[in-house]
Amino acid sequence: MPNLSSAQMKREVLDGWLERGILGLALTILVFGPLAMGAVDTLPFLIIQGLTICLLVLWCTRFWLIARPQLLWPPICWAVIAFTAYAIIRYMTADIEYVARQELIRILVYASLFFGILNNLHRQKSVQVISFTLIFLAMAISAYAIYQFLTGSDRVWHWVTPYKHQGTGTYISPNHLGGFLEMVLPLGLACAVTSGFKPITKVFVGYATLVIGAGIVVTISRGTCIATGLALLIFFGVLAFDRASRLPAFVFFVLVSGSLLFFIPRMFYFKSRFRELTEVGGTGQSTRFTLSVAAIQLWHENPLWGIGPAHYDYRFPQYRHELVQARPLYVHDDFLNTLADWGLAGTALVGAAWALLYLGVVRTLRFVRGAKGELGERKSNKFAVVLGGAFGLLALLFHSVVDFNMHIPANAILAVSLMALLSSHLRFVTERYWVKLNAWLKVAATAVLLATSFYLGLQGWRRGAEYVWLKPGLLARPFSDKQIKLLSRAMEAEPMNAETAYALGEAFRVQSFEGGGNYGELAGQAMAWFGRSLTLNPYDAYSSLRYGMCLDWVERQKESTPYFDRAEQLDPNGYFTIANIGLHYVALGDYAAARPWFQRSLRLEWIDNPIAQNYLEIANRKLMEAATNADRTSEKSSPPGK
Repeated sequence: MPNLSSAQMKREVLDGWLERGILGLALTILVFGPLAMGAVDTLPFLIIQGLTICLLVLWCTRFWLIARPQLLWPPICWAVIAFTAYAIIRYMTADIEYVARQELIRILVYASLFFGILNNLHRQKSVQVISFTLIFLAMAISAYAIYQFLTGSDRVWHWVTPYKHQGTGTYISPNHLGGFLEMVLPLGLACAVTSGFKPITKVFVGYATLVIGAGIVVTISRGTCIATGLALLIFFGVLAFDRASRLPAFVFFVLVSGSLLFFIPRMFYFKSRFRELTEVGGTGQSTRFTLSVAAIQLWHENPLWGIGPAHYDYRFPQYRHELVQARPLYVHDDFLNTLADWGLAGTALVGAAWALLYLGVVRTLRFVRGAKGELGERKSNKFAVVLGGAFGLLALLFHSVVDFNMHIPANAILAVSLMALLSSHLRFVTERYWVKLNAWLKVAATAVLLATSFYLGLQGWRRGAEYVWLKPGLLARPFSDKQIKLLSRAMEAEPMNAETAYALGEAFRVQSFEGGGNYGELAGQAMAWFGRSLTLNPYDAYSSLRYGMCLDWVERQKESTPYFDRAEQLDPNGYFTIANIGLHYVALGDYAAARPWFQRSLRLEWIDNPIAQNYLEIANRKLMEAATNADRTSEKSSPPGK
């Protein structure tokens, strides 16, 4: 019996260390993502992916270490599982496999973190550590943003951003810094106003919250400021009915709103940014509107299932408006982006998750309030976390109408982590959400965790191998033999990336166009890669263009016209596509047909469009020469005296 008790104690000690290990991994992910510019680039996300795998392995170990393991399974879990399964199915049926697979990997990482945090970090000590880490991390990043704003710095670490006199913190875009800060600000306010922490702790949290508020202000992000303002207005409105927090909430409200009313009208950058909102037909408004219109048009292609995971950017050129000549990447509206990519079915599942989350919050608030004592209601730390987290996510939802923060990994991870922490408090409402794992359920849960870990590990290794060759390949001298060698190795590591295939085709095409005895062979290799790119991504207008150009180059003009026609169908309003179609008619020697294409291309893009500018002059000169020669011929053939 003593031996059994000793073994049991060792299990509990080891389990405690595993729980602390999971907490450390979760904190590392939450801190590293924002500091790594939102983890948008490949390498930072691969690091997060690896940390997530470690978290799953530790969680799986806890299953077999604990004598009677349980799962915390509130209703939102069903929606998360359903959407994850739906994402797997949509990946298997997607038109562009590589793009859909990368999106699926992100979803698996987010779902893994949601369930891992929900089931391993629901103790109040862990929740408080995560909350304080987020608050003081946001304070530090806000201080960096304030420095950038005051000094006019356009540096993020050693990278340069296109934003001056706008705080971006450790993000590239001020909008995405705003998305991060707006989720943490209400959490800090709630901990400072409604929690039961010691006064000195609340002073530090209150100070950090004010710095976060200043960080939001210096982003000069209209969406962030409006979304945060709406969320805080409701937040203080709710606290106005809470007697225990009414006075400190009122003080904070007056302090924050008074500061904003004093400083904002006196800041030139604010006035100029917000003036754009009232300008009818402003460029920014028009661009965002056209992106939304394109999203709706794409959704109409497949209303129920959507066009495919992360397909919006690749399908956008077909519905491109003349005002938008750059790649949009995403709709500046997470709701419409979800609708276009995932259809009504996927959007309904996402909506169900959010609805179940807030239904759970409403149920939870009554049970996490402080107990009533002789001096009134005691303040509750649990109540502060639930209230602050709920309003932080509400601010994100408001902001999602005009931006795409859920496509920034660090912000998406923060959102799912807050959702997990909020959902974990449902255990105070009822015991029904605890699921005891018998032997079969334990085996099934272990199989799911190990399968997810294995898949994420396999894909991480594959993406890492591609990255090792792809990054130096893209940095090598353009179109050189060295670049071709590096990109070929990247293609061996990841044969489904259409953009790498296109880059290889372009390198061979340029080498062929430079001349030489083997220009025909090089053109053939270029066409092979462009053909492969079209197979991997059938919506790529540029691969079709380049294939047609190679056919023109090797004097197979009769075969090239269908490729240019296809490019026009895929990108009818793209200035680059239109200009290259004009080049096709130049290759045919038909300058009269080429000229309107160059003219239209210049109407679409009149500043940085050297192809259309140069070749329009050439076409005009050739047509003028032809007209002059025709006049001379006519004069020579006329009878004398006429």
